[in-house]
Amino acid sequence: MHELVRDITFSIAAAWLLGLIAQQFRQPILLAYLVAGFALGPAGSGLIASAESISAIAELGLIFLLFMIGLEIDLKKIVSAGRSITLTALVQICAGAVLGVFFFRLCGFGLGGGEWDALYLGVAGALSSTVIIVKVLYEKQELDTLTGRITLGVLVLQDLAAILFLAVQPNLENLAPSILLLSLVRVVLLVAAALVVSRYVLPAIFRHVARSPELVQVGALAWCFLVGELGERLHLSREMGALIAGVALSTFPYALDVTAKVTSLRDFFLTLFFVGLGMQIPFPTPILIGWALVFAAFVMVSRFLTTFAPLYLMRQGLRTSIIPAINLGQVSEFSLVILALGAVEHHLANPATTGLVALAFTLLAAVSTFGMSKSDSLARNLIPWLKKRGLRDLDHVPDDAHAEGGDGHGKARIVFLGFFRTASSLLEEMQRHAPDLIGHTAVVDFSPVAREGLLERKVRVIYGDISQRDTLLHAEVEHAEVLICTIPDSILKGTTNERLVRMLRGLNPKAKIIATAEVLAQADALLAAGADYVTLARLQEAADLLEAVRAATEGLLGQKRAALQRVLHDRAEVLA
Repeated sequence: MHELVRDITFSIAAAWLLGLIAQQFRQPILLAYLVAGFALGPAGSGLIASAESISAIAELGLIFLLFMIGLEIDLKKIVSAGRSITLTALVQICAGAVLGVFFFRLCGFGLGGGEWDALYLGVAGALSSTVIIVKVLYEKQELDTLTGRITLGVLVLQDLAAILFLAVQPNLENLAPSILLLSLVRVVLLVAAALVVSRYVLPAIFRHVARSPELVQVGALAWCFLVGELGERLHLSREMGALIAGVALSTFPYALDVTAKVTSLRDFFLTLFFVGLGMQIPFPTPILIGWALVFAAFVMVSRFLTTFAPLYLMRQGLRTSIIPAINLGQVSEFSLVILALGAVEHHLANPATTGLVALAFTLLAAVSTFGMSKSDSLARNLIPWLKKRGLRDLDHVPDDAHAEGGDGHGKARIVFLGFFRTASSLLEEMQRHAPDLIGHTAVVDFSPVAREGLLERKVRVIYGDISQRDTLLHAEVEHAEVLICTIPDSILKGTTNERLVRMLRGLNPKAKIIATAEVLAQADALLAAGADYVTLARLQEAADLLEAVRAATEGLLGQKRAALQRVLHDRAEVLA
């Protein structure tokens, strides 16, 4: 027991020190934990050599990690996923796993007879890292973009696929229909019991202890380990039970409160799991490094094939098809969880299987972080190359600016450069109060969703990237009277409002240019660059907020709210 406490002390201290270094070099913190575990384990310094300690540390971390993953799974998002996201996810997960199984079987890894390395590698290679992707997309402010929503939707369905695999995992040695049916019945019983208790019993308990944070934490831990133990008694696993405990808890009203209360515990157990996993990584021999590189290359190639292809075939455009494939190009933490469970179940005959995936995880975490940060420029470079090889983009229709939408007569007098929420609201106002201008208006944007909605409203659309001079020339902005960009710099890709204004002024010296600023000082720079007018959304929002505050102090906020609801009820914007 004293040895286990000492080993946990070493694990947390090493993870903290290497975490500081990783933060300094802006690398994923999980890499630091893996390296810390490797440095402490038998292949490293050997400070922690006890197999029992390593196993206990990894299992404790794994149980609680799965509980937290379950807490963060949003069942509503899974149910409400759109058609394009659902189909893309199904193709990516199923095709990625099947390709992986065949590829690694050809490479000599086992498949059946107690050796399931090829299957585990195939499944591991089909899943992407939620932690890394969400972090980078948040920093790039792309969580709410079309490509961001596609990426997150695929991640949610990947989590669901991983849960289904965990349900089958204990019976891999005997996949007879009767055994699988029995396993399914056990899972249904466990899920049903957890959902019933979480809906009818836990709310009352947590409501009673809500003012005592320590009891909320203890209650969450008790629930996690109790359902985990029930899973073990049903011949599933404690880990599967912990995951179901988290999913069940995510559906009841106190889920956010519980998640907030156990965040510190999550970080502690997350650290233990990845440090314990790092201890199990064998010494990186040239052969192991070679296999890790092969696995990493397979993940990148297969991810592009299985993500790009369905999006492209559903006419989402080259850019919208490329960027999610780049975003998803790494190995998931869930993959490491699945391999760790495979090792516990003795499904892995090759001791290097877990190690090569962990090394590939480390490599791809660094590479994909860089790739995601440069995804827009990578897409711009790939699109011309793909077009030369016969792949069509959404701009392949001849003279798209005049053939689709609008009245088809003359050149556009008003051109929207980019189309996001503010532009969507402006177009709605024009359709309500200045419908005569719609026939003289065109929109330049590369969003397939915006394009489809605009064409339904008979608005001219020019598909393209407004940061590219060729796109602006194709849109014939030199003949426009009014040029409008409502997209702030934080969302614009490949350009800024100032650079765009200078380019537009060079192409059309006589047009009236309306640009957007986020920072007050930016307004002067835009005016100096050639803009005729600059909008600052924060000023309009402040005026509206002042009216709301005044209404609240005078007891009239209910009337203002009713007016707002009437406005919202009547609007039918392209981007709701």
